[in-house]
Amino acid sequence: MPLERSSGLLLHVSSLPSYGGIGDLGPAAYAFADFLAAARQRLWQVLPLSPTGYGNSPYAALSAFAGNPLLISLEFLADRGWIDGDRLEGLPGWTGNVDYEEVSARKLPLLEEAARNFLQRHAETEWSQFEVFCRENAGWLNAWAQYLVLRRKFDYTSWNHWPDEFKHRDAQALDHLQAEHGEELAVAQAIQFAFDEQWRALREYCAARDIRFIGDVAIFVNYDSADVWTHPNLFELNADLSPIRVAGVPPDYFSATGQRWGNPLYKWDVLEQSGFAWWVERIRRSHNLYDVIRLDHFRGFEAYWSIPAEDETAVNGTWVKAPGAALFERLHQELGDLPFIAEDLGLITKEVDELRDRFALPGMRVIQFGFSSRGAHLHLPHRYGTNTVAYTGTHDNDTTRGWWESGATQAERAAVGAYVASGGSSVVWPLIRATASSVADTCLFPVQDILELGSEARMNVPSRPEGNWSWRCPENALSPTLAAELAALTEVTDRDKAGRDPQE
Repeated sequence: MPLERSSGLLLHVSSLPSYGGIGDLGPAAYAFADFLAAARQRLWQVLPLSPTGYGNSPYAALSAFAGNPLLISLEFLADRGWIDGDRLEGLPGWTGNVDYEEVSARKLPLLEEAARNFLQRHAETEWSQFEVFCRENAGWLNAWAQYLVLRRKFDYTSWNHWPDEFKHRDAQALDHLQAEHGEELAVAQAIQFAFDEQWRALREYCAARDIRFIGDVAIFVNYDSADVWTHPNLFELNADLSPIRVAGVPPDYFSATGQRWGNPLYKWDVLEQSGFAWWVERIRRSHNLYDVIRLDHFRGFEAYWSIPAEDETAVNGTWVKAPGAALFERLHQELGDLPFIAEDLGLITKEVDELRDRFALPGMRVIQFGFSSRGAHLHLPHRYGTNTVAYTGTHDNDTTRGWWESGATQAERAAVGAYVASGGSSVVWPLIRATASSVADTCLFPVQDILELGSEARMNVPSRPEGNWSWRCPENALSPTLAAELAALTEVTDRDKAGRDPQE
């Protein structure tokens, strides 16, 4: 489904300069929406909003359906009477990178306190809304609450190490859990209700300013997740529920041993026999959260790299075909035309291109990748097609300034100079302008790039186990002057709605 000509910014919610040590859905999110409107940007791309697991990665989530409690604004909960504002004093501030350990230790108890207050002294209208939310989301919400309570009960060990009755979801054991931990289960549900209410309100605010959200759907799910615990029959697992084979990518120029991600692989035949019911519900939920869905690792829908679970590297993996065409046909039957973006970076085959083109999905291009050799020129603007989403960079690579200062080779520097003739020490804005002026229908810039920040602002270094996902935008960095500069570029490249006042 082609997208209309527009541009936007990539900034995950956790990167906002919110009070409490981590970006959230509170005042800073609305301030950023105002900046987008002033800059005539019509897209806000976020990473998965899911609760994070190992390494705090939103791509290694504890649930493919739930929202991350840490992104809830305690300030807004105080405004609604869920918690006394005095209880929020002394939390981490608006600046500095996210310290996930500190934020979790300080913020989660307050969220649970607020949820208990809501359960005990709710207003009638809000309680009715909560009941509707629980009823409409029961397919994933109840299991998520059970998983969360059990995870805490068993010292945060992976679900496959829980006692057998819980590991195998014995019905009687889950009934006892409800009887003994009913309040904790309700608290988990109320926290999800708070997340959804705050996210819905932000989306409405953005929609009124002609701003749409792009959100990521990671193709695979984490083994230690509510999804695998709830639906073990959908994954390649042994009798003891340990993984048989796991996901990753093969050895390449960047890694002699490939990447072993460790996600359990789907039993695609079982999914197909069910009419891809789990995937239909997953995409239905995602479409309720986002206006446009970016499918991460799109090539895995055509064929995926299957690695023996006992292997420590990806060397001995094999390519296995996936029923991507059948899946997308089913999604179309159930949900209609869906605004997908295919993340088709890396080694892409003719079959992957054919799958993307069959469903008219826009692919991705990253201008930073285009200068290494003639074979990389497909990432340069003169090679773009209209049904393309063009980036200066993504969350997985260095900022443009960081790449230019420490990552670009001499040959790449020469190629950049020939292509954009910047004439100065910085190539960041020349590359932004080249991307914006391309024929690609959509272009997106990481906020780090419009601020011309270096490697210290990088969001993620793939394969690095720690220190990722923590960058936060400096407070007051997004100035009216910067908004005006970006607006002027947006107007001259026809990516705004002509004659439309962004405040209307």
